[in-house]
Amino acid sequence: MTPEEMVGAAIEAAESGLKAGELPIGAVVLSGDDVVGWAYTSERGRGRRLVHAGLLAMMESDERLGWVDHSEPLRLAVSLEPCVMCLGAAMALGVREVYFALESPRDGAARVAATWQPDPGMRGHQAPVMHGGIRRAESREQFRRYTATASDSPMRDWARTIADLPD
Repeated sequence: MTPEEMVGAAIEAAESGLKAGELPIGAVVLSGDDVVGWAYTSERGRGRRLVHAGLLAMMESDERLGWVDHSEPLRLAVSLEPCVMCLGAAMALGVREVYFALESPRDGAARVAATWQPDPGMRGHQAPVMHGGIRRAESREQFRRYTATASDSPMRDWARTIADLPD
């Protein structure tokens, strides 16, 4: 699956979340070309904060794959740049590459991943290579639609900063 197709699948997951009244953030985890995790952010529906799309998709893939060496490298695609929490989960899971559509300038983790200096003795905690800007306009449009219909809240205000990013 190409990066564009992977991010497209994450955008489809985000669309499902948007239809459910959630922030339009979706994620998929792939082992080779097989989707082994799929989710959208579901803070509103679950009434919880630690239910980010990337984290949920990685938890699903971890449950599916178990504690085994993966013959295919794990890749994560997200409609919005992962946060630091999701980056840490990706490192723990062994995700090698992350592809995302739209950057999250205030709380995205791409800068952290780019400068990560793990202890040489720490095995398996390498930061994944991050690739951003893939299908960016589609993700931004989802955020625009969300902010047009969401009730007044700090979350809508945050989403508006994402929707209003310059081209």
